[in-house]
Amino acid sequence: MSGTPLLIKRYASRRLYNTESSDYVTLEDIAGFIREGREVQIVDLKSGDDLTRQYLLQIIAEHESRGDNVLPLDVLTDLVRSYTSQANSVVPQFLAMSFDMLRDGQSKVMESIASPMTAMPGFDAMKAQQEAFVKAMTIGGFRGPGWPAKDGDDDASDKAGDEEPPAELDVIRAQLAEMQAQLMKMGKPKK
Repeated sequence: MSGTPLLIKRYASRRLYNTESSDYVTLEDIAGFIREGREVQIVDLKSGDDLTRQYLLQIIAEHESRGDNVLPLDVLTDLVRSYTSQANSVVPQFLAMSFDMLRDGQSKVMESIASPMTAMPGFDAMKAQQEAFVKAMTIGGFRGPGWPAKDGDDDASDKAGDEEPPAELDVIRAQLAEMQAQLMKMGKPKK
């Protein structure tokens, strides 16, 4: 997406002219540009007035009239009410924030679907931690209070509290601390 929007000029005949491709376009063409991620700006050729909002509303109205109902009736009713109440000062900001959250959520979902599980932050650390944990519990011989004694080890439960934890446990603790730090970073809101 470029830094400058695609400029569409409206002539006195109400025809819309794409200044980038030097041809006339329809509302459906403009909707297509927007769906492709382009920013558009529609201006009146004679007066220079920005007509973008008016045309975007017209595109939405045409889609709604064809049965492409995206906006529920109660939302439309509340929007009409907001124009006649004191709430009109917060409604635009609320809608903008809601759509920003929706866009952000959609992009995160698409990223997680597009990339395999191994690309997930912390996946390798989590896998290594799981392997070390299983190894420590099965092969390493670590037994905490309440764990059954190994065969031939009569006083294992007495010694369990006095034993030094195996090195694998230290590795698990370090990996767990690293994963908690990564999760905390992921959970912090963007500024």
